Amino acid sequence: MEKLFLILLLLSSCSLLVSSANVSAIFIFGDSIFDAGNNHFNKNCSAQADFPPYGSSFFHRPTGRFTNGRTVADFISQFLGIEFQKPFLEAQLAVVNGSREDYPSNGINFASAGSGVLQATNPDWGVISIQQQLRQFQALVQQNQIDKDLVQKSLFLVESGSNDIFNYFLPYDTPTLDPGAFVQAMLTEVGDLIDQIYKLGARRIALFSLGPVGCIPARALLPGAPVDKCFGKMNLMVKKYNKGLESLVNDMPIKYPGAVGVFGAVYDIVQRFRAIPAQYRFSDVTNACCGDGTLGGLLQCGREGYKICPNPNAFLFWDYFHPTEHTYKLISKALWGGKNSRIRPVNLKTLASTP
Repeated sequence: MEKLFLILLLLSSCSLLVSSANVSAIFIFGDSIFDAGNNHFNKNCSAQADFPPYGSSFFHRPTGRFTNGRTVADFISQFLGIEFQKPFLEAQLAVVNGSREDYPSNGINFASAGSGVLQATNPDWGVISIQQQLRQFQALVQQNQIDKDLVQKSLFLVESGSNDIFNYFLPYDTPTLDPGAFVQAMLTEVGDLIDQIYKLGARRIALFSLGPVGCIPARALLPGAPVDKCFGKMNLMVKKYNKGLESLVNDMPIKYPGAVGVFGAVYDIVQRFRAIPAQYRFSDVTNACCGDGTLGGLLQCGREGYKICPNPNAFLFWDYFHPTEHTYKLISKALWGGKNSRIRPVNLKTLASTP
């Protein structure tokens, strides 16, 4: 009887592994939270993190990721047991020059740091807008460079909007829309993206909320933004946008038959770290580990004159805009296996194991 029980246990754990392996690829759209080096391969782009000390804690070299190690997309890949996704521009270069025959079968990362969901966000930086990221993906599917069956079984991660909202408060560019209309324009673009990737075969779609952008150290660059607390007006816009993202997810079962959407409540996850930092082994949830000036937010990490903290794992923020690898790891765990307050209606582990 005991032997039979062990066999059944082994069989059930094997079936769990098989069901978890329903996802063997991830396709990623977004900004610097996800960028794994696209901007590095985009020589006309001024938004770069391809210099030390970026990447120093895990890769021990800069990779183009805007943190000291892995991003959320990297951790999710590790949880799935697949390799990190290559940036699209790196994969494209390899295919064009013949150093590889085809595009990777574990997915592709299209994210570009500095981009937004609005095409008017930072075009002078040479960033790849989310609309252009979609066109890159679309071309690969339509040219049969990516297997359509693979697309249907893949996980799609979407996170963008921080740059749009941060730029709304820049002093030299007076917005033509009020905050509500601006957020609505952003949500329209995200809705269009979801429409298009669904038509191309996407069936497992994760929309991640923005974190509390009004709390990033770079707010010190904005005239009138408080430095002794978070920038409330900015976080108000972020919360409106996040609420709209969740509505898009809630509408998916009706609007997109066969698709499953999930909403990752990154804002709430990060605010919990800020509220009870010691529980998550943070000693500083305000300042950048790497940078200089007020909050470490006046100079990009790695630029001349920067300073760096001795223990990045103790900091919520790596540089003036971006979290540390430790923060990303905690966020990833909450999104992968977390309860309804972190990600809903199901977590990524459940989403990945659905047939």
